[in-house]
Amino acid sequence: MRARELPASTLEFPFGPDVDVYKVRGKVFMIHTVVDDEPLVVIKASPSDGLALRDAHADITPGYHMDKRHWISLHPGGSLGPDVVEELVTESYRLVVAGLPSAQRPVEPHAFGRGQR
Repeated sequence: MRARELPASTLEFPFGPDVDVYKVRGKVFMIHTVVDDEPLVVIKASPSDGLALRDAHADITPGYHMDKRHWISLHPGGSLGPDVVEELVTESYRLVVAGLPSAQRPVEPHAFGRGQR
C-alpha cells in the first residue's frame, strides 16, 4: 500500500484494529477501513480538487466522518484503478506535509512524487 512507502509515515489504530490511520509527523493524511463490506480510503484534498474529483468519479464521495470540504472518500475497485488511488494518496500526503513547519517536513511537498514511479 502506497501510504506505508511514504517518508516518515506511521500507522496507528486510535479507532480500533479495523481502522488504519496513516500519519506524517502526527498529522493524519489517510484512513483505511471497511464500511458495509466495502473497502474505503479517506484522504485529504484541496476543496477545489475535491469538488472536481467528486464530479468526475462516481467512486469518489465526500469524506466519511470527516470535514466534507477538505476530505474525500475513495471507493477502490469500480472506476478507480490502483494508479489513481496511489496518486491521490500521495497528493493527500503532500498537502499534509505542506502544512507542517519547514523543519518537520520529511520531504519538499511541491516536488515529492512528481514525475517519479
